[in-house]
Amino acid sequence: MMSQMRHFSLKMNDGHTIPVLGLGTSAPSQVPKSETEMAIKRAIDIGYRHIDSAHLYQNEEEIGRAIQMKIADGTVKRDDIFYTTKVWGTFFRPELVQTNLERSLKKLQMSYVDLYLLHHPEALQAGEDFFPKDAHGNIIFDTVDLCTTWEAMEKCKNEGLTRSIGVSNFNCKQLERILNKPGLKYKPVCNQVECHPYLNQSKLLEFCRSHDILLVAYATLGSDARKKWVIKNKPSLLQDPVLNAIAEKHRRTPAQVALRYQLQRGVVALAKSFNEQRMKENFQVFEFELTPEDMESLDGLNRNMCYLQDLPQAAPGRVASHPETVGRMEGRGEAQLTSHVSRKSVLLATIMPLRSTALFPSEANLKAPSQQEKKNKKQK
Repeated sequence: MMSQMRHFSLKMNDGHTIPVLGLGTSAPSQVPKSETEMAIKRAIDIGYRHIDSAHLYQNEEEIGRAIQMKIADGTVKRDDIFYTTKVWGTFFRPELVQTNLERSLKKLQMSYVDLYLLHHPEALQAGEDFFPKDAHGNIIFDTVDLCTTWEAMEKCKNEGLTRSIGVSNFNCKQLERILNKPGLKYKPVCNQVECHPYLNQSKLLEFCRSHDILLVAYATLGSDARKKWVIKNKPSLLQDPVLNAIAEKHRRTPAQVALRYQLQRGVVALAKSFNEQRMKENFQVFEFELTPEDMESLDGLNRNMCYLQDLPQAAPGRVASHPETVGRMEGRGEAQLTSHVSRKSVLLATIMPLRSTALFPSEANLKAPSQQEKKNKKQK
């Protein structure tokens, strides 16, 4: 039974499906681009079919070459691959949204992507700089209405350049703006956010489920401290004693347990590793199950702690003003504020939860709420 689950997918609200386990491709700048290409080829050989990237990652040429090689050698067909890319904030003006996607498609040597996301809710000054700054080092935002950007996303879907459209790093209010937009043609199919046992996004998950929106988790294993946007001196998720005890009980790695935790919550999980052995281990997440007691213990690890920080800022704790930042703190519920005010750390804990679909119909545990969730509902 477990061996048949390797390519299980969740159905999105537009009828398309998304594989529940994906390969993240964001890498520190010191990692050679050639490693990305090799990693994608290895991943496809191992069995990965869901690949997540973005214009920001500057690796789509390498990813495209790897995918085309595996298509050419008969390992996969294009329809076997689920590919996600994201529009960066400097392309949020409606007339630029399709331009960003067409650039990605050219690099990828593809005619369409499977999922196109708004990378974050803030529009940045249009131009070729990823992080446009003024003379004082402050990020320069743009006053683009998210709803007009979303209309441009809908056009990309209508023109067949992407099969599905969604968002990333959105909070409830920002998502509601799109959901309540007059004339909305397509709801976001997903919201991709930082999510792991230390930041389990339970409230966000409930919200997304109520709107038939999937939650896609990145930084599922913590995050690579080499990345410049990772907050330093955070406790290591994979060294957590509770996580390790559960892993030892199942004779699995802590990473496998952290990934399995997401799948049993109905969350799509992205695992980032270019190491062949770790990629193989991560892909074995379908070969075991966590008990309800395990899930309750992992739920108990939540501390609303983010690993990833905000857009570059002029000074620690300073956030440049932008219309989309208004109300960012609202609705966070259990939120804690760190000394570093972070766009992602604020957005991610507010973001909304995903929907509960029959992820693995043969396994009740994979869609059943944890005991802790049941207790919380009784207490409300």
